[in-house]
Amino acid sequence: MKKRVGTIIKYIALIVVAVIQIFPLYWLITFSLKSNVEIFGDNVIGLPQHWRFENYTEALTKSSLIRYFFNSVFYSAVTVLVAGLLSAMAAYAIARMYWKKRNTVFTIFSVGIMIPAQAALLPLFQLLDKIGLKGGYLGLLIPYIAGAIPMSVMILTGFYKGIPKEIEEAACIDGCGLWRCFFSIITPIVKPALATASIFTFLGTWNELMLANTFVDKDVYRTLPVGIMSFAGQYSTDWGLIGAGMVIATLPTILIYFLLSNQVQESLVAGAVKG
Repeated sequence: MKKRVGTIIKYIALIVVAVIQIFPLYWLITFSLKSNVEIFGDNVIGLPQHWRFENYTEALTKSSLIRYFFNSVFYSAVTVLVAGLLSAMAAYAIARMYWKKRNTVFTIFSVGIMIPAQAALLPLFQLLDKIGLKGGYLGLLIPYIAGAIPMSVMILTGFYKGIPKEIEEAACIDGCGLWRCFFSIITPIVKPALATASIFTFLGTWNELMLANTFVDKDVYRTLPVGIMSFAGQYSTDWGLIGAGMVIATLPTILIYFLLSNQVQESLVAGAVKG
């Protein structure tokens, strides 16, 4: 009987937590289907009385939101691929090879996590402007990739250290070179950790606003967060339209998580076992 009561309490607690987690998404979706009158009236969290699906139509057709969306996809995809490759190789060199100053290099990557983006904003702006990269794709890709590498190196280094060295020794005995060993043997093993690092990189790039709003001055290069921010008018703002843009911006993050959630869970379980 006590066990059954404990199970019921556990399920109730889990349901409460699930509702708390899902509620913001529910509120955002209903928010995007309301008019300003409903949003600022008595019907704040209820279902819309008049479903304004035209908010989505206007967001997609009467603005450059589609252009901003594909810009964000491009920035995020390139950042995930390049930062993932560079981080995987750097972490492998730090964790699996013996060379001077490798601990110093790892410390430098660790310090990179501690430096806030706000502190580097002005120097980056001046540097990119001086070399002629400000305002284009490279003007955002370079800071995004550089900012994503330290966290990915931290995640991957710890995972690499848990791989038995006998795997590489056996590969070397069979005539496997360094690059083939890295790409054909080690990389498949660390796929869960790569997925975890990729999710962090994707979310950080997809949702980034400060750098995109500072370094990009042309509409053709703007990202989705900057585009949604431009929906706010000087004298009046259609908040339902902004809500529709936010829903559109949220969908890829949910999709990416569902696609990589199994890999993330494997990395957490593996880390717990190795710890």
